Amino acid sequence: MRLRGAVIVLLVMLAGRSAWGLSLAPEEFHASRQLACVLAEQSLGYLSEDEYGELTHSVLDGFEKSEHDTILAKALGYYDGLMFSLASDDLQQVNDRLEEFVASALCREQGFRNVTVSL
Repeated sequence: MRLRGAVIVLLVMLAGRSAWGLSLAPEEFHASRQLACVLAEQSLGYLSEDEYGELTHSVLDGFEKSEHDTILAKALGYYDGLMFSLASDDLQQVNDRLEEFVASALCREQGFRNVTVSL
């Protein structure tokens, strides 16, 4: 019985360690949300290649190269989640979902597409 308890404790410790390794710091989490908005705008054709590159670099600037993949993976997860339950061949439905996301408060708070002009 003691051995079984020790094995359970060890498994819980290892599981906790793995979960910690996969978690994102608040800054990485915020960056992944920003990058998801950039990906959605790129998919809709709102960004040129240069704009896409500039925005992507501005989001990832300040992070270690090793963190870039984690941030991108999380952003792709958001993007994939947006498409959940949509027919992949229904382009109108996909575009509607992406436009709704880009117009959402989540993306608007990022400020990428907010422009102020003063004369």
